[in-house]
Formats: sequence, structure tokens, C-alpha cells
Amino acid sequence: MEDYLSEKEQWEWIKTQVRENGPAVIVAVAVVAAGVYGWRWWQGRLDAGRLEAGAKYTQMVQALDGGDRTRALALFGELQHAYAASPYTDQARLLAARLYVLGGELDRAAGELAAVAENSKDRDLALVARLRLARVQIAQGKTDGALATLNAAQPGAFAAQYHEVRGDAYYAKGDKSAALKEYRSAQTAASDSLLTLKIADLAADAPGAAPAAKVTATGPKAGK
Repeated sequence: MEDYLSEKEQWEWIKTQVRENGPAVIVAVAVVAAGVYGWRWWQGRLDAGRLEAGAKYTQMVQALDGGDRTRALALFGELQHAYAASPYTDQARLLAARLYVLGGELDRAAGELAAVAENSKDRDLALVARLRLARVQIAQGKTDGALATLNAAQPGAFAAQYHEVRGDAYYAKGDKSAALKEYRSAQTAASDSLLTLKIADLAADAPGAAPAAKVTATGPKAGK
């Protein structure tokens, strides 16, 4: 109601309610007013926090664009400290992980990616982080860990990418048959020229593997 009345009209309405309904209304009005203004204060704080976190994230991106890794990581630390629950901090973790990978700090990269994969409220962002974490784990030689990371979530729209990275993990383990199966599953979900090359490279070597399908202008034909 207070959204449709001027401050003077609101005050007149409150006085009328007190006269007609007695002192009990005073308590009710006070509680309602406190709730309304408390909610507005809290929303204002949240909005300010979002703006500040967004500004920090933008500064981090700008620092990276300028090649200032030290500044970017310092801003990342500030985001973590002041806005740990912000979605901007999740995005910043992905950027920091990229920096750590480029610097050969795979353990630190894995830590940041795991934090997003396990804790982010943005499901798609968590799935992307899990995918990147698996790639880092493969680079670390932790292929079983990478497979466990990928198998711990339903990939949804990222199914093709999950199949492909799972294939990379199997390939790194030396299991070419399983790798070929995953690559073909990925290819079914999304056409990808790199996947085609991976499949062609493994098809002849994988024991007992069925020949890859050949695609012509008139449609798919079984390879001979």
C-alpha cells in the first residue's frame, strides 16, 4: 500500500488506524514498517554489493587484458575476501584458474575450479568448471580423478564436451577402445572436426572397434 500513497497520506492512514483500532495497532504498524524499511535497506545493500563485486571483476578483466597478472590476482583476492558468495567471484575463480594453468600451477588451478564446481549456485558455470577441472586433472596425470570428476554430475547441454574429455582421460590411460567409444558419443551429440580427427586416428588401432561411418552428400553409409 505504501507504494501508492504519499508520505503525508501514509501518516494520516496510520493515525486513523490507531484511533479506530487502539494501541494494538501501534505494534502491528511498527512491525510492518520495520519489515518494509528493513527489506529495502537489505536490498540496497545487496545491490551495492553486486555493483562493487562487478566493478572488481571488471577491473580484474582489464588487468588481464593489459597483461598485469599480479594486479589481476590481487583483485581476485579482494573479491574472495569481500564478496565470497558473489557470482562474480565464481567467474573470477575461472579466470584465476586459467592464469594458474598458464603459469604451470596446476594444483592451484584445480583448487579454484573445484571450488566453483562444488559450490557455485549457477549450474552451468559449475558444469563448465567441472569440465575444466577434469582437463587439469588429466594434465596432472590424475586420469581416474578426472573420470570421477566428470561422472559426478549430469552434464545436460554439455554432454558432448563431457564425452570428449572423458575420451581424453581414457586415451591418457591407454584405453583406446573406451576413448573411441566416448569420442563417438560426443560426435553424436555435436558435430566437431577435431573429434572426427581423433576418431579417425583411433579407429584403426582400437581392438575390436567397428569401422567409423562415412558421411556422403546423400547421407551416412557404413564403411567397408
